[in-house]
Amino acid sequence: MARDDRSDNDKSGSTTPISQLGYEQCRDELIEVVRLLEQGGLDLDASLKLWERGEQLAKRCEQHLAGARQRVTDALAAGEAAPD
Repeated sequence: MARDDRSDNDKSGSTTPISQLGYEQCRDELIEVVRLLEQGGLDLDASLKLWERGEQLAKRCEQHLAGARQRVTDALAAGEAAPD
């Protein structure tokens, strides 16, 4: 069974599928997840759900950054290949 990339109703307030979030949205939600985890006071299940979403958000941020890095590399390569 495929695992859904959203939580049922986590404390960060978001149930938007991570695949639909842009870089800034992922980063901002990840910051909020970290803040909530550091604040403490959550039960174990809530903490684990937040941690899992945070891991997924971090992975999606890395994907966005890798895509941006590739675009820059491609643009630089295209610029070098262009005749003067």
